[in-house]
Amino acid sequence: MKKFLCALAAVWLLVSTPAHANARKDVLQLREDRPQEYVVVKGDTLWDISARFLESPWRWPEVWDMNVEIHNPHLIYPGDIIYLVWENGKPKLKVRRGMRKLSPTARAEPLDRAIPAIPLKDILSFLEETRVIDRERFEQAPYVLAGKNQRLIAGAGDRIYARGELLEELPRQAVYRATNEYVDPDTEEALGYELTKVSDVSVIAENDDVISLNVNRSVLETRALDRVIPAAEERIQSVFYPKPSPEALTGKILSVLGAVNDGGQFDVVALNRGVREGLEAGHVFAIYRTGETVVDPITKEKIQLPAERSGVLMVFKTFEKVSYGLVMMSTNVVSVGDEIREP
Repeated sequence: MKKFLCALAAVWLLVSTPAHANARKDVLQLREDRPQEYVVVKGDTLWDISARFLESPWRWPEVWDMNVEIHNPHLIYPGDIIYLVWENGKPKLKVRRGMRKLSPTARAEPLDRAIPAIPLKDILSFLEETRVIDRERFEQAPYVLAGKNQRLIAGAGDRIYARGELLEELPRQAVYRATNEYVDPDTEEALGYELTKVSDVSVIAENDDVISLNVNRSVLETRALDRVIPAAEERIQSVFYPKPSPEALTGKILSVLGAVNDGGQFDVVALNRGVREGLEAGHVFAIYRTGETVVDPITKEKIQLPAERSGVLMVFKTFEKVSYGLVMMSTNVVSVGDEIREP
């Protein structure tokens, strides 16, 4: 009898549990309103196109067909036709080249017209001009004293002077300005300074602790107290393959870059997780908006409402303790303090 009751309970639990609760994470869900085919237009991204077919568009690497028609899914151009087929019981997105390829006068498309994975225009400045370094390294870096003839600001072609010892004896340096200091909201650990590039400079001479530098290129006007830091040598990443974030890893949004507190789709956010937690460019997180605090009308207690999923972001640049992510989808505002979880 006891075994019978246990079995009956198991059956009841199975039939009474919502279908989505039993859905495995690795089951790829197609949109019910997906089109039979889609013609690529200028301004599309692989993420956008995949969102027309998939419930989780960040999983597009699983369905793009790598066949002789298209060796690289990033080499898709406006006019190409995307269509869905089934192979061995699994969905595949294929590409049929548009009519432009059939014209006898058609010319090869330049690579810079290929459809990107994500909107690179929204992150380009963060890839090129922004970085995060730890507090100790920042405070050890030489600081700008002044420009030639005691100028307070300097630009391309000017000579500037800095005081201190170069972090690395390299001829190419860069001048950065601290725009934010990140502190972990949970542990209060200092995570580093966010720096914005001011100019590219080259070392002309070093006299004791005074360094003479030529300003080769200006992004902003160079000012006193800006810091001289070795120019970043890493190659700028422009191709991204989304993948799920490390299992069970959670974190918080530290800031919405370029905004006071709130943001939304295609805004860049800073996260309190980085390389030391195993993050890489391409990792995808779900965003959970912090629940509001309300007053119980009967007990008058303050009650914290549960966090609710409000969007998806993809990490595109990582540092030791901090990462930058691009909000790819949002159903609510994205705010400082929102939690990030597995997608």
